[in-house]
Amino acid sequence: MKMNTVLPVYYQIKQTIKNWIINKEFNPGERIPSEKELADRFHVNRLTVRQALGQLIQEGFLTSKRGEGTFVTDDVRLIDSCNFEFRGLIDDFFFAQISEVKTKLVRINQVIAPKQIQEKLRLNPGSEEVTEIKRVRYLRGKLLTYSINYLPMTIGTRIKEESLYEKSLLQILEQDLGIRFSEAVQTIESSFADQEVAEHLAVPSGSPVLFIERIMYAYKGQPVEIFQSSYRGDMYKFIVRYKNVVNKDGSRWIHRSG
Repeated sequence: MKMNTVLPVYYQIKQTIKNWIINKEFNPGERIPSEKELADRFHVNRLTVRQALGQLIQEGFLTSKRGEGTFVTDDVRLIDSCNFEFRGLIDDFFFAQISEVKTKLVRINQVIAPKQIQEKLRLNPGSEEVTEIKRVRYLRGKLLTYSINYLPMTIGTRIKEESLYEKSLLQILEQDLGIRFSEAVQTIESSFADQEVAEHLAVPSGSPVLFIERIMYAYKGQPVEIFQSSYRGDMYKFIVRYKNVVNKDGSRWIHRSG
C-alpha cells in the first residue's frame, strides 16, 4: 500500500482496514490478520498498526479477544450503515429527498461573495453581498456532509433558519418560494478536507472528501443558487450497473437504472 504524505499513516491504515470490513473482504465475526502481519503488509511498526486498530475498536468495527486476536464486529447494521449503494445516476441521490438525512447545524450569514461566486451568480457590480448558508447533515446518525450554499440577497433573506431543520433547501426554494428551476450544472470531484471542512466532518485535515458543486438555474438561464458540499470519503461506494446490449451492429454497454 502506497501511503499518502498528507494523511497520518495510522489513519490511512485504519481507513484501509475499515474498507476491508465494509466491502466484506473480512466477514462479520471473522478474525483479521495479527498486528505483526499487518505491520509487515503496510511496512510500518506495530505501534502504528495498534493505533489504527484501537480506533476501529473504539468505533465498534473490531473487537479484541485476549489470546485469540482481533475480530470484525458481528454488528451487521453498523457495517451496512457505512455502505450506501446508489442505484442509477448519482443525481438520483443528490436531488432526492431522503427522509433519513437530518440537519443538525445551520448558520445563515450575509457575506461578501468570493469573486468566483459573484461571477457564477452573475451579480451586478455593487451587488457582491450574498446570503451564505452553512449546514452539517447526518445520515442514520453518522456525519455525512458539510455544505455551503450561496444565494442572491433577494432570495436568501427570505429563508428562515428553522425551516432548514425541517426541509431541504431545494424544497424551500421550489415549494415555499415558488422558484421554478429549468436546469442545473453539477461538478463532482475528489478533494481534500481543509481545516473548516475537517472540523465539521470530524476527520483529520487533508482527509479525502467527495466534493460537489451545483449551480441551479431558473428559467431564462438565470443562476439562482450555488451549492457546494463536501461528503466524507469513507461513507461512499457508488455502484453503476451496465447491461450488454447485442444487436445487428454488435454489442454495446448501456447504463441500467436500479
